[in-house]
Amino acid sequence: MTEHVRDIMTGTPVTVEPQASVTAVARLMRDQDIGAVLVTHGEELHGVVSDRDLVVRAIAEGMDPDRTTAAMVGSGDLVTVGPDEDLGRAVELMREHSVRRLPVVENGHPVGIVALGDMAIERDPESALGDISAARPNK
Repeated sequence: MTEHVRDIMTGTPVTVEPQASVTAVARLMRDQDIGAVLVTHGEELHGVVSDRDLVVRAIAEGMDPDRTTAAMVGSGDLVTVGPDEDLGRAVELMREHSVRRLPVVENGHPVGIVALGDMAIERDPESALGDISAARPNK
């Protein structure tokens, strides 16, 4: 059984600069088939924008997606995990902070992202969440 975040994280995270438009972020999510991007300035992690952030913080508020930036809608109060940390610690952090995704940071630089779905596939692949998370999306 997998024991460390490194074993199940998605490596080489997709990143955007803080000034990237919500439209650009949404297109990137669509094209890369992902639900979150990391907001970085250079190699420094500044935030996370999820598909939910786009809906709740931008669209529902009537913001112009071409003028609204990733920095404006992303979560800046970050909880991160290291790649060599135990999966149990990642679960604790997700539960404690009510988050579905954790940026994985090593030596101050983002190296991946681990999601609740990744945990479900690894820990309980027969569960509904594990089964759904493992399924390939219909396009």
